[in-house]
Amino acid sequence: MLTYPNIDPVALSLGPVKVHWYGIMYLLAFLCAWGLATYRAKQRDGWNAEMISDLVFYGALGVVLGGRIGYVVFYEFDKFLDNPLWLFQVWTGGMSFHGGFIGVMLAMIFWCRKYQKSWFETLDFIAPCVPTGLMFGRIGNFIGGELYGRQVTDPSYPFGMIFPTDPLQLVRHPSQIYQALCEGLLLFIVLWWFSSKPRPRMAVSAVFLIGYGVARFVMEFFREPDVDQGFILLGWVTKGQLLSFPMIIVGLLMFWYAYQRKQYDWHIK
Repeated sequence: MLTYPNIDPVALSLGPVKVHWYGIMYLLAFLCAWGLATYRAKQRDGWNAEMISDLVFYGALGVVLGGRIGYVVFYEFDKFLDNPLWLFQVWTGGMSFHGGFIGVMLAMIFWCRKYQKSWFETLDFIAPCVPTGLMFGRIGNFIGGELYGRQVTDPSYPFGMIFPTDPLQLVRHPSQIYQALCEGLLLFIVLWWFSSKPRPRMAVSAVFLIGYGVARFVMEFFREPDVDQGFILLGWVTKGQLLSFPMIIVGLLMFWYAYQRKQYDWHIK
């Protein structure tokens, strides 16, 4: 069994101001996305530094606003009905990937209008820059001891650990690390390789949807369901799996359509 490192969630305290590791992870996610997007822009005509800066800014707004609203709607809607102002109490925690994903999609509509870019050309451009942000986010979950895994039933399993935030103090899967590696690092490698050569419009976005959907669906088997949600279908399907399954289906349809249409947005310089 591994020992949980028990890292203080507060990375830096300056009087009344406290800097949390989770906030630092968000900052690293946005900086990494900016760096990767800047690198990708050098390989393509029609992209410049101002566009990349705005792209990251719009994306950050979409992630934060969409992630919070999505969490409230998908997971804590009853609490919102009891107290609508709770939506703005972001310091209490609660972000949803699927909500953040929708938020980014909407934010890109405004960005595309400003710079006269096609929506899917833009999504194909930014898709490989997203998984590293997911990786940092899951590392933040791990440091905070939240969203931990299910109980380990095999006593010989070498990667189990006890999280101090777990009221039952059970040996559990460090599912946050699994997700960081699978939904983050592995998905980044696949997307970066796939997008390194010209692909039909929508194809890169489709691979992101399929890759994340499959990774999240599988990882949910290791993650403890939310206490207030549990298994919501067939006795084993979680809310995360239910939200991820449509991503896989839409991604497969988009991938097929992309290669049928064969419209390309860039060529190697």
